[in-house]
Amino acid sequence: MRAVALKGKNEFEIKEIEEPVIDNTNVVIKVLKAGICGSDLHYFTMGEPVGLVMGHEFCGEVIDPGNCDDLKVGDRVTALPISPCNKCPACLSGNPQYCKSTWTEAVGLSLDNPGALTEKIKVRSDMVLKVPDNVSDEEAAMVEPTAVALHGIHLADVKVGSKVLVIGGGIIGLMSAMFAKKEGASFVAVSEANPNRGEKAVNLGVADKYYDATSEDMVNEVQADTNGGFDIVIECCGNSSAVTSSLVTVKPGGVVVLVGVATGPISIPTVVAVMSELTVKGAIAYTKEEFATCLDLIANKQIEVMKFVSDVVGYDEVENAYKRLTSGNDEAVKILVDPSK
Repeated sequence: MRAVALKGKNEFEIKEIEEPVIDNTNVVIKVLKAGICGSDLHYFTMGEPVGLVMGHEFCGEVIDPGNCDDLKVGDRVTALPISPCNKCPACLSGNPQYCKSTWTEAVGLSLDNPGALTEKIKVRSDMVLKVPDNVSDEEAAMVEPTAVALHGIHLADVKVGSKVLVIGGGIIGLMSAMFAKKEGASFVAVSEANPNRGEKAVNLGVADKYYDATSEDMVNEVQADTNGGFDIVIECCGNSSAVTSSLVTVKPGGVVVLVGVATGPISIPTVVAVMSELTVKGAIAYTKEEFATCLDLIANKQIEVMKFVSDVVGYDEVENAYKRLTSGNDEAVKILVDPSK
């Protein structure tokens, strides 16, 4: 079957790979839609690991239900792509996202378990959720990034009246802003180096203001707008400048949630966090409950996710889609992949 595999730095190839084997345990799925995640962009720009078939955000149709009694052939599903052990303290406490086994065989994040940039995938049966009839394939493929944003918001503990800054206007940043507003934040702003994305955050109605992350006056502007800093800053970039910005734009005693993932060591002024007694939290993925909650929110029309989708492309356009998302000047936020195009 066809797959889009990483070939090198900023390069993909379309090649044939083996189909998943039906084993009466895992669920085998025909991919209908797949999403391009911000974490996937890191692999693309690094060009490693060669051969990786990405795609951990997806909607598909059941080909074989494995050992799931509540699924049948033809059902539409999505799934948590993770591979927790279900035995360790993290898993038993309902937090599989930091189980040590969670990412070892994760769908689209492991060479041994190809992701949804191919025609068929296999997924652990205990991670699969049936998609309601009133949820489109595209919406279902958006559940995973929505859950990432919701998890960060839960860790931030946004209150009614909170002032929240989101650093980074990618899909997780914009969805974090959306959820901050939903939780009752009185002022939500987005900091972004790409003016097209920054303006888009305001135009989509998820942010009240956009700050130019490259401006030397940004910190002074924040101080004036917030009378001393934001109550909460959610950092969604994962680089030194973004994390540093989070520390200097939050108020003393405030909360910083690090959602962005750095691919290597970064340097930040920890003295700022110490002198202002900041609470700094890391955020990774989501709980199973949060994932299911996001599917319910979409099904019940309590949130709108399709407004973030900029394009839907076929395999031949995947490489260009990744280049758009890493260009730093394109307005695209989320691009989905349709294997049938």
